This record gives sequence, structure tokens and C-alpha cells, in this order.
Amino acid sequence: MVNEMNIDFTEQELAFREEVRAFFREELPEQVRYKIDNGLRISRDDQVAYQKALHAKGWAGVNWPVEYGGTGWSSAQKYIFFNEAAEAAAPRIIPFGLSMVAPVIYTFGSEEQKQRFLPDILASNVWWCQGYSEPNAGSDLAGLKTKAVRDGDHYIVNGTKTWTTLGHYADWIFCLVRTSDTGRKQEGISFLLIDMKTPGVTVKPIITLDGRREVNEVFFEDVRVPVENLIGEEGKGWTYAKVLLTHERTNIAGVAPSKHRLSTLRKLLDNPPAGMGNLRQNSLFMARVIQAEVELKALEFTELRVLSAVSTGKAPGPESSILKIKGTEVQQMIDELYLEVAGYYALPFVPGQYEDGYDGVRIEPHFAPDVAPHYYNNRKVTIYGGTNEIQKNIIAKAVLGL
Repeated sequence: MVNEMNIDFTEQELAFREEVRAFFREELPEQVRYKIDNGLRISRDDQVAYQKALHAKGWAGVNWPVEYGGTGWSSAQKYIFFNEAAEAAAPRIIPFGLSMVAPVIYTFGSEEQKQRFLPDILASNVWWCQGYSEPNAGSDLAGLKTKAVRDGDHYIVNGTKTWTTLGHYADWIFCLVRTSDTGRKQEGISFLLIDMKTPGVTVKPIITLDGRREVNEVFFEDVRVPVENLIGEEGKGWTYAKVLLTHERTNIAGVAPSKHRLSTLRKLLDNPPAGMGNLRQNSLFMARVIQAEVELKALEFTELRVLSAVSTGKAPGPESSILKIKGTEVQQMIDELYLEVAGYYALPFVPGQYEDGYDGVRIEPHFAPDVAPHYYNNRKVTIYGGTNEIQKNIIAKAVLGL
């Protein structure tokens, strides 16, 4: 059974844990709590309200340096926060602003860019999305074709980005663009911040397996972007992108939410409610549960090492690739276990029943809601943020020297 790791917390850390628990018990916005308790999807406004509540508490910049408004938390405090958030079933913090572009801005941006962008990111006043993948440049990201041509004090951007998560909500997009076709293809890439309201930007939906509009295509047609929105040096975007991706992959692992889901599954198996079969007696099924628990426990130690490194000001290293591979594989293992627990209840998938205001009959197992949406949505986790196959290549090169 997955239990809390055997960590001897100090009195101060135990007091912090109680403070975190009290926050999620008392200060989680009411509409967010209602939707969580009723298995409904969180809207854009709900997500912003939650993140603003964190900001009001001073807890928005979990990994940010203190000088830019970060928490200054130790690795133990971060461990406590993420685990308590998962236990409270709180929404996951949308990473694109707080966890992805912000580290690039406060590490490589100018002082003017830091002052302009960081406060609004920290306060969740601005929603960001990521413009990396393209129709013919996914795993081979360095093969991207979106061009930014210098025209006086602007760049003229043309091209297409795809799989842009929550791009239809976004106010700004951070993009990798090609500013040069000479030399190595990685050397011609720059990191550009683009206002989504700029003329020439078009967002079109891609509907995923769970019936939702989560990802999009973003088209740029003669989009004029001020040169002052270039991060760092022209042609150095690949270097900045690699730093951002290590933060993204660490977040994708989702160790704390996986712990919560496995713990909940165990409780269901130990005390099966009416309508659920007794899989506790199925030795093959239980062997798979135990395998998921063991792999998750090992992964948790790796995450603690990464959190410890980040708390000292370092960017995550190749460990982020290990976290991404195993974390996403464990997520999918857990999804499959839940699907077996739900049985035929998971078959008549009705996407609308998870929206607020749905007045039809909800067809799902009362003991394990959201089984089908979790399963469908998480099919992609081993692909985005760099496919798991690509992560193995990174590990082979950075760790094994191959």
C-alpha cells in the first residue's frame, strides 16, 4: 500500500503541513470545491480563481527565486505542498506561465522583461500557452519551420504551431521560431513572446478522445512582433527551450496525483462498495497494483532529488527525463487499473455529463467517477513534452555518454 514516505519532518515542517491542509480545507474557492466534489470539469475562470487564491497566500511561485516573488520553500516543503494538494484533489497548477515561461524569463530575460511579465504571471493575470510543436516538427522539434523575419523594430512571423494546450484560453504564447536557416538547425532558433490578440493570429480547435477542446492549432500570418519580445539573444532559443523542457517534464510526471489515485484505488479494493466486483481476490490484478506502487515509490525518491536541486537554484537535469518516462507510464498503469475496476460502467462515455449544468442521467460508476475521461485524456502523456522514446535518447546521451 502506498503510504507517505518515511520522512522525519521537523516541528516547523509539521506546522507547515497543517497550514497547507487548512488552506485547501478553508480557502479553496467555493465553485472549485463544488466541481471537485461533484466530478465536474474545471473552467478557465475556476482555474484562475484557484491560482489567484494561491497567489494571495504567497504560494504561487513554488519554484521561483525569492527575489521575484517565489516561496523560498525547501524541498521538504515542496514535497508537503504537492502531496497535500493532491490529497485535496485540488486542480493542478497550469504550468505554462508559472512553471515554464517564467523560469526562462527570470533566467535569460532582460530586466525590462522581468518587470513587465513576471508580476502578471505570478498573479495569474495573464494566461500563457506554449508554441513549440508543429505539424512536421514534434519529436524532431529542431526541425521547426515557423519563421520570424526581422523588419526594423519588429519580427514578421509566419507558420503553424499544433497541439497547443489551452491555446484558446491564452492571452500570450511563447514560441520557438526560426530566425536563420544557416548553420546547425538548432542555432537558427529564437525564443519569442507573442500577444495572442495580435492581428494574424488564428486559433482552431483539435477535439481529443475525451470529447474536449484541450489542444489547438495556432496559425501565424504576417504577425508583427516587437523585437523587444525576443528573450535573450537571437539564435539562442534552443538553449532556453531545453531549460524550459526540463521544468515541463518534471511537472508532467505527476507523482503526487498518482499517489492519491493509487491510495484511493486501494481503499476501494479493500472495501468494495455495492456494484463493484471484488478484485481484491484476483491475484493477477493485485500483482499489477503492487507493481504500480513499487514503481511509483521509486519514482518519488527521484522527484525528491530534483526538488532538492531546484531549491538550490539549479534547473532540473536529466533526472527530469526519468521522471517523465516513468511518471507517465505509471499514470497510464493506474488508468488501466481503474478501467478494470469500473468494468462496463466505463463503456457508455458521455462527455457532457462532466460539465456544470448537465441535466441528463450520469452514466458512470459512483465509486470511481471520471474513469473514462482520465483514461482517454492520459493516452497522450507519454507523447507530449517530448515522447518517451526521445527521453530515452536524452538519458543515453547525458547519463550514459552514448
